[in-house]
Amino acid sequence: MFKKHIFVCTEGKTCPNQGSKEVLAELRQALSADSHDNEGIRINKAGCFSQCGNGPMIVIYPEGVWYCQVNTGDCKEIVEEHLGKNKIVERLLYGSKPAQA
Repeated sequence: MFKKHIFVCTEGKTCPNQGSKEVLAELRQALSADSHDNEGIRINKAGCFSQCGNGPMIVIYPEGVWYCQVNTGDCKEIVEEHLGKNKIVERLLYGSKPAQA
């Protein structure tokens, strides 16, 4: 059983072109380099979330937190704050930013 499970949209019309595969790789790298207890945290690629134009998108469970327009520079902050300290990264929350075409 995982205490946290992160899904990164790597399919669909826009996420792959917006750098989702790079975000996935950077999240994995940031997690492996982080000093917090990362046991029980899993990061997976996922199919389309049907939120095209808002990507790259990631979802973190069990909280059900959706982050949008994530770039590789955001990954360390997500790992340190959300995964390490259970603090939501408010500026990346889905719905807090306008969609990009």
